Amino acid sequence: MQSPKLKYAYFPGCVAQGACGELHMSTVSLAQALDIELIELKKASCCGSGTFKEDSQLLEDTVNARNIALAEALNLPLLTHCSTCQGVIGHVDERLKSAQNQQPEYLKKVNNLLQEEGCLPYRGKTDVKHLLYALVQDYSLEAIQQKVSKKLTGLKCAAFYGCYLLRGQKSVSEKNIFYPEAMEDIFRAVGATPIYYEGRTKCCGWPLSSYATTESFQMAGMHIQEAIAAGADCIVTPCPLCHLNLDSRQPEISQVIGQQLELPILHLPQLIALAMGINPQALGLNKHVVSTNPVLSKV
Repeated sequence: MQSPKLKYAYFPGCVAQGACGELHMSTVSLAQALDIELIELKKASCCGSGTFKEDSQLLEDTVNARNIALAEALNLPLLTHCSTCQGVIGHVDERLKSAQNQQPEYLKKVNNLLQEEGCLPYRGKTDVKHLLYALVQDYSLEAIQQKVSKKLTGLKCAAFYGCYLLRGQKSVSEKNIFYPEAMEDIFRAVGATPIYYEGRTKCCGWPLSSYATTESFQMAGMHIQEAIAAGADCIVTPCPLCHLNLDSRQPEISQVIGQQLELPILHLPQLIALAMGINPQALGLNKHVVSTNPVLSKV
């Protein structure tokens, strides 16, 4: 018996429709190749990237309760493809679900603010899930493997999970947040070789970049150097903010650390979609600062 078609309320976030437009392109292309239906939440707003709570926890909760309510209205799980969005919205969802029993007055306050703006109330009736875990848990590694038309044999991929995906929520999908395997399992499913290195679960340095730029670049440079030393052909990340720091700023990072790097940084859906035989330009692989040609020549 054939499994029902997967369908999600797609939260693209800000960066994937701006500085990392190729992430949106590749997510949509991959979903089409896997026959996953995405209903884009076009009325959704920025999650705040963790900055709203610096001013007000209520602000962060209300803004993201509204985002979740948009998915609830469709009776669909909310799908992110950004570790930061996942960490922020997922944590708000956890907090508000807990508030239903433990702090009902606080949840009422959130919903009253939404009502004042003519927005739907938060009901706590859906889930917030990152694309990585939607693929591994809902779609399955076996089904991905069956869809591969161009095995990425010989390509050595280093995962960069980042902070929020592993530590942004109380409950995460990894058995061990210090030794995650979901991305490496996907690499194996598409025929690539996982590369392990120390920095794969650490911060990319993006949050520091606006006020401690040198330290941010040193942090990112250390991770890239470790991946190169371990034999990686590329780094693959599930977070566009990590991608910005590791890819678009890599020339500046090279200057700060005094070493030429030139390691391609791929978005997770780009890598998987390559194995589906999708044209690299349709995935935006020509839009990166660090050339992805070394990856394409290998596959």
